[in-house]
Amino acid sequence: MMRVQWLIPSLLTCVPFALHAQLHVEVQELETPVQLVRDVVYNELHDHQRHGYWRYWIEKQAQQQTKIVEQVETADGPVTRLVLSSGRPLNAVDEREEQERLDHLLRSPQEQARHRQDFIDDEKRIGRILALLPEAFLFEDAGVENGCFHLRFRPNPDYPPRSIEARIFHAMRGDLWIDARLKRMERLDGQLEENVDFGYGILGRLYKGGWFRLQRTQVSSTEWKAERLEIHMNGRALFLKTISRETSEVRGGFAPIPAGLNLAQGVRLLAPDETAAMVAPASFARVH
Repeated sequence: MMRVQWLIPSLLTCVPFALHAQLHVEVQELETPVQLVRDVVYNELHDHQRHGYWRYWIEKQAQQQTKIVEQVETADGPVTRLVLSSGRPLNAVDEREEQERLDHLLRSPQEQARHRQDFIDDEKRIGRILALLPEAFLFEDAGVENGCFHLRFRPNPDYPPRSIEARIFHAMRGDLWIDARLKRMERLDGQLEENVDFGYGILGRLYKGGWFRLQRTQVSSTEWKAERLEIHMNGRALFLKTISRETSEVRGGFAPIPAGLNLAQGVRLLAPDETAAMVAPASFARVH
């Protein structure tokens, strides 16, 4: 289950065995790039419907500040707790604010409903974005790298985008790496090839050159999770308000948890003594 709140909602490790790569190269010769992408989309959406639940840390970088949060996936969406800020444990004031934020979530039916709806909207957005891939782009074979099929993509001129997110995604070209053995998305890179205007540029514009990277890792025999997410977009909105979307995240320490926890159970897993055990110094060494 991936959590990407705006666009795309990272992302994977290629199979390094030359024997597998050679075998699947032969298979791919009978399969066009777009057929391969359709298989990948099917696998991703099928997995998305029967995913497990996980606990992990996220390192977030924004405005020259680094934060480490722990995230627990529940049936009503993920819950997080801030653990470190700029490399330092929270002080008493910050710790109290985090606890009050989580307590408010558990006490407020309205906040829980909003949290649940945001989660549902994210899940639907992920499905829509994945479904766009074989329709919105033209793909070409770029070879095999470290056990992954490498495809390059560009906008399909015959595809008519009918939503804002489709217009933004369709304006990109980039690269897709697919695990050759399992036909799962390992990495997706994209860059805006042209400005994207809204309301003929009156309501807003995203500037060309913006880019994203989604990279994933295999966490079980059937599941893959986002390992790295980069989104760097700039533009302007109505009345010249500046738009800036800067996201840089690394995730790790994936550990399975019981399926279908509710929000209260997820929050209990985020108790300070639990997070201290989860986020170990060895984990941070993998991030940097």
